[in-house]
Amino acid sequence: MPDADALITAAVAAVRGTDVRDAERKLDRLVVGSAPAQADDDGGRDVPAGPAAVDAALLRRLVAAVHRLWPRGWQPADVARIVARRLGARPGRLVVDALAADRAAQPGPVPQWWDDQLTALDARVRWDDDAGWLGGWVTREGTDRIAALRDAVEVLALLAGLPPVAVLRPPPGGVGAVTVTGAHGPSGSRVLDRVRALLAKAESTTFPAEAEAFTGKAQELIARHSLERALVESTAAHPDQPGGVRISTDAPYAGAKALLVQEVAAANRCESVWSDDLGFATVLGFPADLEAVELLHTSLLVQATAAMLRGRRERRGGGRRTKAYDEAFLHAFASRIGERLRAATDAADRQAARNTGADRLLPVLAARSGAVRERMDILFPGVTRARLTVRDAEGWQSGTSAADRASLAGSAPPSRPLTGRR
Repeated sequence: MPDADALITAAVAAVRGTDVRDAERKLDRLVVGSAPAQADDDGGRDVPAGPAAVDAALLRRLVAAVHRLWPRGWQPADVARIVARRLGARPGRLVVDALAADRAAQPGPVPQWWDDQLTALDARVRWDDDAGWLGGWVTREGTDRIAALRDAVEVLALLAGLPPVAVLRPPPGGVGAVTVTGAHGPSGSRVLDRVRALLAKAESTTFPAEAEAFTGKAQELIARHSLERALVESTAAHPDQPGGVRISTDAPYAGAKALLVQEVAAANRCESVWSDDLGFATVLGFPADLEAVELLHTSLLVQATAAMLRGRRERRGGGRRTKAYDEAFLHAFASRIGERLRAATDAADRQAARNTGADRLLPVLAARSGAVRERMDILFPGVTRARLTVRDAEGWQSGTSAADRASLAGSAPPSRPLTGRR
């Protein structure tokens, strides 16, 4: 009889193939767990390994599969997101168990950002021994062993086929990638605390003009903070280097979400590349700017969604939802908000140039922009541009109005260029 690893290998290969009946047969064999006999503790008679051997082998294989992804640029949050995106929420939670087991097996300390991602995913070892992990999973999920085995094999098949992505930060034990600090999580900056407070007010108000005022003030504070950091870093012994973060752009309206990321990134001296097939946009920039992009994007997505729902209720014909209207609304919102954010950044630049002298400020900004662009050219040498076409004029006008009530005059819906990889 084949051993547990051989059974798993056969099941994964079958799931990745096209013969559905063969895949079902291989999965059935996993359920039985027909592994070879093993010697008992006394070294005497043999006892059957059974399903427990399959479960322990599955966990080992899952841990090995996720661990192979770390040098290929993937991070824990990326893995959990892609599994949930392609296979569903339950397999997404299953791979989190593998991430927890991988972390427990790490021989030494890991970067703080790595543990922060695992904490956000609630990745914890909840089992006493590897042979019992799947049984505990079945109980927690309220499912059965057959479904759990199918999920595990499908996750293994998906992980085996994932392509390499840009290495944004070195994984545990990794070398050669750019180390970025402060790109995630609270920075301890009072300015960013004020920004968070302003954005929370923008999200909570039902008055679009008030939300725009709060958001504009937040961008103004962010821009000033970024300039101050740039000037300090220009004379530091060990200045910050450009790094990157990934921001989800899952359906629905993935293109509109990617456009919002790009607009916010551009207003904060960052570059954005959309990987549509993988469901995220990669934003490259300096640490303070990356944190600003994440803060603003999260808030603006909430604001845009709320404004879109209000727009549906206000549109002609009532609240009936159409994909073309929603997409046009979100495209217009992103475009107009991008203009407003860039205007706030430009105003801050002009004020800083007057205060510190253009001859000091402009070379610093030029050097940082050049460093970000160089990083993008290294990580994404084959980047292309796509165009997102807007097909609903009413949605475009409503989205523009939601982003800027002071400008109600509509224009013909344009197509928007978007940097991305296909």
